[in-house]
Amino acid sequence: MTGSLTRSEALALLLDLLAMPPVRRRAALLALPPPVIRAIEEEWWWQAHGGQIEPETCASGEPWRTWAIIAGRGFGKTRAGAEWVSQRAREHPRARIALVGATLDEVANVMVEGESGLLDIARSGEHLRWIADRGLLIFPSGARAFAHTAARPDRLRGFQHHFAWCDELAKWKRGEEAFDNLLMGLRLGETPRTIVTTTPRPLPLLKRILALPRTVTTNGRSDENLHSASDFRTAMREMYAGTRLGRQELDGILFDDPEGALWTREILEKGRVASFPGEGRGPAETANWVPASAGTREKGDPRSFFRRIVIGVDPPASSTGDACGIVVCGVGEDGIAYVLADLTARGLSPEGWARRVAAAAAEWNAQRIVAEKNQGGDMVESMLRGVDSALPVRLVHASKTKEARAEPVALRFETGRAKLAGRFPALEDELCAMTYAGYEGPGSPDRADAMVWAMSELIRPERGPRIRRL
Repeated sequence: MTGSLTRSEALALLLDLLAMPPVRRRAALLALPPPVIRAIEEEWWWQAHGGQIEPETCASGEPWRTWAIIAGRGFGKTRAGAEWVSQRAREHPRARIALVGATLDEVANVMVEGESGLLDIARSGEHLRWIADRGLLIFPSGARAFAHTAARPDRLRGFQHHFAWCDELAKWKRGEEAFDNLLMGLRLGETPRTIVTTTPRPLPLLKRILALPRTVTTNGRSDENLHSASDFRTAMREMYAGTRLGRQELDGILFDDPEGALWTREILEKGRVASFPGEGRGPAETANWVPASAGTREKGDPRSFFRRIVIGVDPPASSTGDACGIVVCGVGEDGIAYVLADLTARGLSPEGWARRVAAAAAEWNAQRIVAEKNQGGDMVESMLRGVDSALPVRLVHASKTKEARAEPVALRFETGRAKLAGRFPALEDELCAMTYAGYEGPGSPDRADAMVWAMSELIRPERGPRIRRL
């Protein structure tokens, strides 16, 4: 087997190779001449992963007009954008393509000349011509790409394009105006399309693009890119795992506090503690801490700081339904109520979640377990006492709406009288979806409900001894 292959022949060969047993595949690859191996290596479709794979249609079944890749840093957004633009240039020799970045320098240094940029990912035999002083990139097919900056929206007036690539939308200073001018000029060809590659920021422009009827979205985390240095991936997780910054910049999560939110990300971040007064114990240690033996309060034991510890329980309606919300909270010597642990679990039998609650009570030396009785009634108390008859259980009835119960607790967070002793991503997501009008998140807020029950018990005035008048 000698010579070189066309693209279609290389694709057919790759499919044949994939269907072979591993031993035979290895032997076949070793027998291929270098030009053939190079042609196979340069095909993008088999290298793309997860959110880098182009969707076929939008939700309605129609061809998409805008493809937004919202992903973490180092995921491979630039590579995906460059590969998509290069393929459009190969397929459409007369194409005019807009390359839009925060600045012209970023278009040049990232989208064109950068690692994984258009020049870097060109195939063998493809000689692209980059005329930097004109901001013009000429492809071998004859297609042309024009550099534009979002900082100068007026410069987009008068230009017409078939396709556009918008990079790091979150950094555009005059994004709304620039995107409007871009769209008004995106009118050449039968199916003008735009690809947006960006890390997530809750900006009005990004929300607007994602809400367009023919927008498709793919996502991805930084650690999905196995071509990045493993040490980098490890270091990022060690430094930022569970933090708001890490979930946004590494996991590619777009945070958006809904209108009328009882909790916001800002409130939760401000209310997160690094250590308890006089303890010197960090929040991560405290949130995951399990004592060597229940009932002791040795020096350095975080329980010694708390006057009272309560576990809130939001029982599931069934073992296959919602999770059982289990959250540990405590009021400290400083009078502040803290969230200490989120032990919520899904898929447990009634006995399973009851044992989990009992174990938490022993580990944290809890003075009270507050459980909602709307789901299961007296069965909830029976299950808990069946596991441990000495459990200090108090059943509560949800006579108010979730948001009405949550309001006074949210106010305590806002005024600094309640805080998070650690990072609880799933719980925090539910809290930020609680609004004055109700819960606006997915599923049921089991964790948030359990926390509210525990906090409500902690802030409830304690009854002192009764005095009878004679």
